[in-house]
Amino acid sequence: MTDDAFDADAYVSELRAKREEKDDFFGSHPQSPIPPEKRDDFDGLDYFDPDPDYRVTASVETHADPEPVTMDTSTDGEVRYLRVATFHFELRDTDLTLGAYRQEHDDSPTLFVPFRDKTTGQQTYNGGRYMELTPDAPLDELDEVVVDFNLAYNPFCAFTEAFECPLPPEENWLDVVVPAGEQDYE
Repeated sequence: MTDDAFDADAYVSELRAKREEKDDFFGSHPQSPIPPEKRDDFDGLDYFDPDPDYRVTASVETHADPEPVTMDTSTDGEVRYLRVATFHFELRDTDLTLGAYRQEHDDSPTLFVPFRDKTTGQQTYNGGRYMELTPDAPLDELDEVVVDFNLAYNPFCAFTEAFECPLPPEENWLDVVVPAGEQDYE
């Protein structure tokens, strides 16, 4: 379900432009996660086709006393986050939830939403994918937010083992196929 004022054509054009910009950054910038010796051959990331059906409106359940969640990392470590909200939504005729997190002592309005779905390890990175969401208002003032799976991206550890990345906790493993966002990097 999407909002009524949504312009799908403009959305797809803007999404494609952002993907081109990201590909340019990954192919040439010194801070790219693509190893320097592979950048000359890099011709862009693989993405699922933009699909506005994977841009959903979710109800927001905020947590006044956020529960700590320990996430495993790609290097067998652990990192703690606070679950500050839970999003409830429908996707592919299935009722789903996703936890939204912040690191302790982080006052940023941006929420970290790591997840796995039925494409994980098949068409997408085997460690899961991430979304970041910056609501237009404080969470406790919102009833709904837009969760856009077309913006799902691979963590930097998908490109090189030089990075340590949090892995999505089991509560964020979706039991549906989400063919949206970035695909696995080869």
